[in-house]
Amino acid sequence: MVYELRTYDVKPGLLDDYLRLFNEVGMPVRKNYGTLVGFWSSEFGALNRVVHIWQYESLDHRAVLRAALMKDPIWSGEFLPRALPMLERMESTVLHPTSFSPLQ
Repeated sequence: MVYELRTYDVKPGLLDDYLRLFNEVGMPVRKNYGTLVGFWSSEFGALNRVVHIWQYESLDHRAVLRAALMKDPIWSGEFLPRALPMLERMESTVLHPTSFSPLQ
């Protein structure tokens, strides 16, 4: 298994709007293209930050699902055009579990 840690910094004042949009439009589509491990927003430290982790069988599996996601008309035509203007920064990190990690 591999895990993708996605960190988004949302423009000030738009966090609630972004979370509502993701929940109502993004998540119904996104859940078909990977397994959500967790989704969080920050309260301390970096503010207006959203962090989510997705699980994939392998990097190849991730690549196939991400390519299919980008072709999904709801994702690319409805969600992304509304979500991207709300974001200041996006970061994606692929993580490999260690031998002693409870998430394998």
